Amino acid sequence: MSAESSHDAGPYVPEHADLAALRRAAAGCRGCPLYADATQTVFGEGEPSAQVVLVGEGPGDQEDRTGRPFVGPAGRLLDQALEEAGIRREDAYVTNAVKHFKFARTAGGGRRRPQPPSAAEVTACRPWLLAELRLIEPEVVVALGAVAGRALLGSAFRVTQYRGRLLTCPPPETLGTRQAARIAEEGGETAGHIVATIHPSAVLRSDDREAMYAGMVADLRVAAQALA
Repeated sequence: MSAESSHDAGPYVPEHADLAALRRAAAGCRGCPLYADATQTVFGEGEPSAQVVLVGEGPGDQEDRTGRPFVGPAGRLLDQALEEAGIRREDAYVTNAVKHFKFARTAGGGRRRPQPPSAAEVTACRPWLLAELRLIEPEVVVALGAVAGRALLGSAFRVTQYRGRLLTCPPPETLGTRQAARIAEEGGETAGHIVATIHPSAVLRSDDREAMYAGMVADLRVAAQALA
């Protein structure tokens, strides 16, 4: 077993804890090496009674500095898209597949440039996400981008294949496994749904922001209709 594949946040996740206790415990997580360079853990934010959980990739620079998810440019764009889709941010729980900022320094050691977490890092951090989902039991989980989609539906997930579809949310114990995508498409004896869309940062990077943004809003409307 490689050192990377042995990383696991599971031992840091307390049993029978509420969200506040999970957040306190996550501050001391050493389940993978990302904690060493990050300023702090960026845990999820929102009410335990939230009907919808939004799952992103990982915190960015501003999130790392403030300790709050989706407060930077991508977060502001997400807020706008949620409003247009008919979902109030205050009614949602917002979190990420990975709780520490992963970055590379630009030449000369200047700006911190976000880097996508590896599959091993997503797997290592999944116990925190599963603990959040088990406590909240949302009606709808929204996967924002490919990393979040794979964290939930496994390595077979592709944004282009799954986005904008109302799928069955697999049970927490199957999330991220090979069978998760099959359960999502075929349905089963589970409560709740999952909807995938692009990450708002992909809209910001796009040469055709208007079309990309419209597509994201359309996907979020699927989630809003499921909530209604």
